[in-house]
Amino acid sequence: MSRKHPIISITGSSGAGTTSVKKTFEQIFFREKVKAVYIEGDAFHRYDRAEMRTKMATEAERGNKHFSHFSPETNLFEELERAFRDYGETGTATTRHYVHDAEESALHGAAPGTFTEWERLPENSDLLFYEGLHGAVVTDKVNVARYADLKIGVVPVINLEWIQKLHRDRSARGYSTEAVTDTILRRMPDYIHYICPQFTETDINFQRVPTVDTSNPFIARWIPTPDESMVVIRFKNPRGIDFPYLLSMLPHSWMSRANSIVCPGAKLDLAMQLILTPLIMQLIERKRSLK
Repeated sequence: MSRKHPIISITGSSGAGTTSVKKTFEQIFFREKVKAVYIEGDAFHRYDRAEMRTKMATEAERGNKHFSHFSPETNLFEELERAFRDYGETGTATTRHYVHDAEESALHGAAPGTFTEWERLPENSDLLFYEGLHGAVVTDKVNVARYADLKIGVVPVINLEWIQKLHRDRSARGYSTEAVTDTILRRMPDYIHYICPQFTETDINFQRVPTVDTSNPFIARWIPTPDESMVVIRFKNPRGIDFPYLLSMLPHSWMSRANSIVCPGAKLDLAMQLILTPLIMQLIERKRSLK
């Protein structure tokens, strides 16, 4: 961790809502005049879209039915760790962009499904913000988690996550339910070994829990709304957290454990603003005190 060049890492599984959380952070950065630079998790995938399809087919022919974007084999974990370490030491790092669609293609000048060239992040930033799958990953070779000053986990309960993935992949990508189910099954071992353990490393977890029946996610006709959900907020170290204040500011919330608050799903954005703004400003004030 670095007092001079702090790093905030948002880690979540696919479809968990990390992009929405990123927007909340951007609002805080704008309001508090914090200059952030960004690293996207999928920039550190090992293969582009076409290469991944080819590699997946090859692995399937070899009998490997669990080849996924979650694993060390398909990600540049060492390069991600180096980027975190370099930023903490120097205030800049090397990254790139993964181009998702035509809109991003026009912005970055690269074809959809490919990567841009590696480049250095702008200097003189206040902090680095990472959002992706592996912001707190720890393996026998790398420890990305140790370089982040504030680690946030964003994850829905598993059935809700599957519902969100099914709806997104069917509506936005045109996949069949059977194809999405195959993807879920293929990813499961890597999800267990490389995604779940990260939420033990995070400082705060936000977990959305539906209050409607999601017992069979594969036939659910719609995604539970925020009003049909609760959010469990877990603090790894609750010392210094003003729980009475948070409970007073989040109507209908309560403490389920000594380190956990439960609040209505529609209050997630407010909860993040209340909890994260002072933590971000602590990092910034600590940084500025060194100048």
